[in-house]
Amino acid sequence: MPRGRLRVLLGAAPGVGKTYTMLEEGKRLAGEGEDVVIAVVETHGRAATAAVAEGLEVVPRATVEHRGVTLTELDLDAVLARRPGLALVDELAHTNAPGSRHEKRWQDVEDLLAAGIDVISTVNIQHIESLGDVVQQITGVVQRETVPDAFLRSADQIEVVDLAPQALRDRLAGGRVYPAERIDAALSNYFRLGNLTALRELALLWLADEVDTALRNYRAEHGIDSKWEARERVVVALTGGPEGETLLRRGARIAARSAGGELVAVHVTDQDGLRAAHPEALASQRALVEKLGGSYHQVFGEDVPRALVDFARSVNASQLVIGVSRRSRLVAALTGPGIGATVIRESGDIDVHIVTHSAAGGRLTLPRLGGALTLRRRVAGFALALVAGPLVTWLLVSMRSAESITSDVLSYQLLVVIVALVGGIWPALFAALLSGLTLDFFFVEPFYTVTISEPLHLLALVLYLVNAVLVSYVVDQAARRSRMARRAAAESELLATVAGSVIRGEGALQALVSRTREAFNLAGVRLIGNDGRTLCRDGEPTRGDRHTVVPVGSRARLELHGGDLDASDRRLLSVITAQLDSALEHSDLSETARSLGPLAEADKVRSALLSAVSHDLRRPLAAATAAVGGLRAADVDLTPDDRAELLATAEESLHTLTGLVTSLLDVSRLQAGVLAVNLQPTDAAEVILTALDELGLGPGEVDLQLDADLPPLLADAGLVQRVVVNLLENARRYAPPGTRVRVSTSGFGGSGEIRVVDHGPGVAEERRDEIFLPFQRLGDTDNLTGLGLGLALARGFAEGMGGGLTAEDTPGGGLTMVVSLPTVAASPTRPTEGAWS
Repeated sequence: MPRGRLRVLLGAAPGVGKTYTMLEEGKRLAGEGEDVVIAVVETHGRAATAAVAEGLEVVPRATVEHRGVTLTELDLDAVLARRPGLALVDELAHTNAPGSRHEKRWQDVEDLLAAGIDVISTVNIQHIESLGDVVQQITGVVQRETVPDAFLRSADQIEVVDLAPQALRDRLAGGRVYPAERIDAALSNYFRLGNLTALRELALLWLADEVDTALRNYRAEHGIDSKWEARERVVVALTGGPEGETLLRRGARIAARSAGGELVAVHVTDQDGLRAAHPEALASQRALVEKLGGSYHQVFGEDVPRALVDFARSVNASQLVIGVSRRSRLVAALTGPGIGATVIRESGDIDVHIVTHSAAGGRLTLPRLGGALTLRRRVAGFALALVAGPLVTWLLVSMRSAESITSDVLSYQLLVVIVALVGGIWPALFAALLSGLTLDFFFVEPFYTVTISEPLHLLALVLYLVNAVLVSYVVDQAARRSRMARRAAAESELLATVAGSVIRGEGALQALVSRTREAFNLAGVRLIGNDGRTLCRDGEPTRGDRHTVVPVGSRARLELHGGDLDASDRRLLSVITAQLDSALEHSDLSETARSLGPLAEADKVRSALLSAVSHDLRRPLAAATAAVGGLRAADVDLTPDDRAELLATAEESLHTLTGLVTSLLDVSRLQAGVLAVNLQPTDAAEVILTALDELGLGPGEVDLQLDADLPPLLADAGLVQRVVVNLLENARRYAPPGTRVRVSTSGFGGSGEIRVVDHGPGVAEERRDEIFLPFQRLGDTDNLTGLGLGLALARGFAEGMGGGLTAEDTPGGGLTMVVSLPTVAASPTRPTEGAWS
């Protein structure tokens, strides 16, 4: 069952006319034949509101007893049983009486929509949940009845019922809003001019944000990537540290202060990829960025402040958020100004926010002695010290003399350095201690004792130990960076391989699972959905294999068979699971989009037809009625010419009505699911020639420039003909006398274009969107030029076939209408000339 459509009338304050407008719209739709009922309306004793409700069917309210008081509420069961086409539900934020099915009226509306019933409802700006604190600051009143933003934003249409603040005060003073006893209190409190002005601005800004969202969706649907208007952008710098979430939330709040503000997160890493960052923390922060509606970027640069500022400028950022340095005062004093000071100096006109956090001003810590060398190298270091030490001692003892003490000391020092290079700090300390004792035993008098009688000998032993520590520390750091570089290269290769697999046509999920097994050298990997289905797998686990289960978001789990993973492997695995979760989400959304695609196209065609019928029905009906009435008038003596003219008028009008009724029947079939857009290979030239024949246009009025090599269009020939006829009629209406309209076809990428070109007055760029509106309720200043009368129908048909209709300037003056439709595989060249005049 198709879901009902929700239309919300939004007001800045009580009394602006929301309920009145809702009832007027209900009566208009009822007059057009729609099944409309009043589910619940609160007139608040206003006579004008009660009067406009007369004539509409009212569903009786449900009676609820609460603490001895009889209350009436919307009877949800009665409305569902009545199943109207449209239900009018006043005061969306209303709290139902205890004992009702739902706590809030908006929940009742949700049930109506789920049952396929369209709803028109009303709400004031102060009842939107996210604006409660703002409204309280303005009015001093705490709002208890609210509507969730998510529900309101899901409405198909939101309109502001606007009234100037002073006009609302005048209406209130005239007794048309509240009873006389409440007027003075209302005017001096809630309805103060400043309050009403602020609430009105808040309502308009909230709706403007909704319009901006609709514009972004439109640009996404039409693949428009170019910048149309600069928006305030807040860039948040992430280091991978624990302060990232604090910075992101602060940046999101700053961006939310401006309608349409954009949040951008960026992480700067070294050119060699060795900057100390935490992949798991960055993955978590990236997920938070997406939840906050922002975008995540990673850039490379040795100079972090310069790279950060350059990125901020490249995205036209207006504000930059960074964290307070985690360095202690001692380190800052020793190393000079940090990244924050440099960013402020380089930022120029970008505002910089430095945010404190719990990790700020960390204490000075010494490097740990554990090192990054493997156990095998440490064992090799000890073995080298045990084997090479005695060999060196035997060699030096055989060459011992009174003058050889210097070479003996240097030889043992060289041994300590070599052991440090091989095994790190602990084997080096062992070799230093062993060599010191050996020097004292074999080469320092008295020989063959370990007595240290000279202070210099003790100093020599201490120097051995210091050398061992320093050299081993350098070796340890080099080994750490080497391992990080190899791992970064392996991770980059893994991710590049995954991306390449997807680009080459492999599924993202299968590519990630396969590369995960290869990267961690596992026997098998399986991705299992929450329903127990195996989504994809690679390899086969063997009996007795150890296995690890890792959750993939809330959608699936990843089973790894064949060995345990160390901490660094688990960090990379967390990044892979985050990508798997994103791929699953993308897959779900793509599947949903594919299932909704045919419905959306059918809905576009239906909307275009209904708009055309609602607009074009009145004129031929009025003309036919007037002609028949003239023919039947007994007190008018008509000449044969007058009678013939009236008959011709009636015939023409009835012919037009027949076409509109046929379209309406098509819409009914479409709603019943028995009529769909019939996409078939369509010859653009044949459709254009048929449209010209329908309009009776010849070579003296139209100039044809048809591309003989244009492949067939994947379209509905009948709908394309309707589009071309509408565009030709519109172009002929505005083309200067003596000029010809040009119709051309061409191919562009995987689509074909039909261009209808005139040299008339054209349309100003700021009015381009208006010409595709079937009608306008406000702002129409020129009803004679025909702007928007037939083009909405043409655009609806084009979009329903998977194409589009846009307006461009004609070089030299005029308007060019461009119809874009997809093409099928290229067909053999066909002739385009023929008798069409």
